[in-house]
Amino acid sequence: MKIVFIGDIVGSLGRDMVYRYLPRLKRKYNPDVIIANGENAAAGRGITKVIFDDMLRAGVDVVTMGNHTWDQKEIYDFIDETDYLIRPANFSDEAPGRGMTTISRNGVTLSVINLHGRTFLPPHGDPFAKIDELLDEAHEISPLVFVDFHAEATSEKIAMGWHLDGRASAVVGTHTHVQTADERILPEGTAYLTDAGMTGPYDEILGMKKEDVIYRFQTNMPVRFEVPKNGRVQLNGLYVELDDKTGKAIHVERIMINDDKPFES
Repeated sequence: MKIVFIGDIVGSLGRDMVYRYLPRLKRKYNPDVIIANGENAAAGRGITKVIFDDMLRAGVDVVTMGNHTWDQKEIYDFIDETDYLIRPANFSDEAPGRGMTTISRNGVTLSVINLHGRTFLPPHGDPFAKIDELLDEAHEISPLVFVDFHAEATSEKIAMGWHLDGRASAVVGTHTHVQTADERILPEGTAYLTDAGMTGPYDEILGMKKEDVIYRFQTNMPVRFEVPKNGRVQLNGLYVELDDKTGKAIHVERIMINDDKPFES
């Protein structure tokens, strides 16, 4: 199975970048499944039904979320109606939605699981205990398991990678919006990347207007961060190939598209 994962989509610039490049990514990689983190898709905070539907129409198969899951209140109205929008599985049991879904292509089934870190982020349930619980369920369906671990601390994400080596097919970090250069296949066959990066504004700070962020650092005064409506853009993510029978990764490759690193077909 071939998978393209798109890092945190930020605002309209990020969405437009996805719509622009998905056809080209499909031609290059011929993916069976496309997964995207959409927790910043609506002006940097959450996702709406219109945006979610547009992403599916563009070719995204599964949308994962993170700490901004509930920022657009309308999500409560539709998250239970779809199998292909998942929020972190270690959220409260009272939270709507689900933390794992499955998708089948050409007779092969992939489980996709979303988790939320606890270091330097609002506290939620133990992601390590939760993934152990979900893996038992997922492995009854298929050995192919893709994990989006939405976490701040690199150490926590690396720990999760090693915790799941040989048990998950791929563990990819999201949230920090800065792509790391440590893609690898761990010794027991798990594809790993600490952070896939972000898709959206290229010349700003983590997708937000740089002037606002700099002002906050200089003055320590509150300021509302906003996503710009124009400017140069980037698309970051990961391409993974999995062995259909064992679920182990056989190839992993970072995706980085921007003006300094143009797309190569």
